[in-house]
Amino acid sequence: MAKLLYAFSCSVDGFIAGPGGDMSWLTPHLGPDPVVDELIPDIGALLVGRRTFQGDDPHRGTEAEGKAFGGGWDGPQFVLTHRPAPATPGVTFVGDLTEAVDAAKAAAGDKYVNVLGADVGRQCLEAGLLDEILALPVPVLLGDGVRMFDHPGGTTITLEPLRPNWYRVAGPRLV
Repeated sequence: MAKLLYAFSCSVDGFIAGPGGDMSWLTPHLGPDPVVDELIPDIGALLVGRRTFQGDDPHRGTEAEGKAFGGGWDGPQFVLTHRPAPATPGVTFVGDLTEAVDAAKAAAGDKYVNVLGADVGRQCLEAGLLDEILALPVPVLLGDGVRMFDHPGGTTITLEPLRPNWYRVAGPRLV
């Protein structure tokens, strides 16, 4: 059965996007990555937040713009949103987290559902649905922007190391 994986690139200080969702900070650091290259064939579907889906693209201005993993992956995408969206080939817009996760898992089969977007990652953690986290640190400090995980008031979630930068969500689960 599919597992939910929150995989992301982040600055060393924990930001996945700069202020206002700016992703241009990542552009100079794109390129071959053995961890990503190994992961891509194991992704069966994407679960994406609406802001991430329609947001800034580090591949802007290139052939890879608008394509998952810069064109390195193709498959079903499920966008979690409460706002109506225009039809997009290969993309299903879903208004409920549980329905989105169930549909993405069904589409992924025995592969990963890769979660994209900080808010969707947080929602999956809060609902006890997230199985694993893969953090891909990039050698840059942003100082501000969208944190990879933000829980006002703080909380502690125990992660069990599986491989370098790859963790199983061990608990406690957020409620």
